[in-house]
Amino acid sequence: MKIGAAQFASESGDVDANIEIHSDWIARGRSEKLDLLVMPEMSLTGHYGTDDLLNSTMTCLDPRLRRLANDAGDMTVVVGFIEEGLAAQFYNTAVMLKDGKVVHLHRKVNLANYGKLEDGKHFAAGRFVETYSLDKDWRAGLLICSDLWNPALTHLAFLRGATLMITPVSSGNEAVPPGFDNPNGWALAMRFYSMVYGAPSIMVNRIGKEKDLTFFGGSRIVDPYGAEISVAGDGEELITAELEFDQVRKARYQLPTVRDSNLALIHLETSRLIESLGVPDFIDEQR
Repeated sequence: MKIGAAQFASESGDVDANIEIHSDWIARGRSEKLDLLVMPEMSLTGHYGTDDLLNSTMTCLDPRLRRLANDAGDMTVVVGFIEEGLAAQFYNTAVMLKDGKVVHLHRKVNLANYGKLEDGKHFAAGRFVETYSLDKDWRAGLLICSDLWNPALTHLAFLRGATLMITPVSSGNEAVPPGFDNPNGWALAMRFYSMVYGAPSIMVNRIGKEKDLTFFGGSRIVDPYGAEISVAGDGEELITAELEFDQVRKARYQLPTVRDSNLALIHLETSRLIESLGVPDFIDEQR
């Protein structure tokens, strides 16, 4: 499978302008004969599309998404936007487009509410971690940015059969408090998850500056042993890589994290933890 990461800056809050930008990248991806092309988090609105949220939202039935899905043809394309769901609930959403359709959807679960990030001010949290079959071997786990900073969500995606992790992000140098190194943090996280779960990963960040955030790019594709195959700089760029499923087979045989995950124990201990957290200490002590 040949995959690609399209790293670029979005026009903040201008969905129509970003549709045109996406159409150009999709055409480039098809000329490269990609099977999968991934765009950054909220690629259709920009990071601060939330400043005009009510005018930047789209439903999954929006004809502009259908246009991009038609442009995609038989290539799977991942784009990000502000979704308006049922009952006027708004989500940070990524969708997979192919053959004129929205074929898969993920709503960001772990909303980032720290540093200069204010997801919780604007979005409802997603409630599910699903995976999507790209073909008989490749099953995609799709998680958005800070979803990966809750390792339980990543674990769930791999236990649901993911053999490839797709991670659109919107990460700026100034987003987290001083002392944290955001670019190196992402490089470390992607290598760690790929190596531990024996699965390649693709992380796609934006570039440019929006208000008080400078987006550093650094999109990357990592192999199932945790080695970086391709890494972008801080400018507009399309990086690509060809993945061989046989590498996944070998890596997972040699380091069987998924096989040995012991889901029954995790379920038992999680249930015990939830129960104990629901009982104040002074009551528990008197039992």
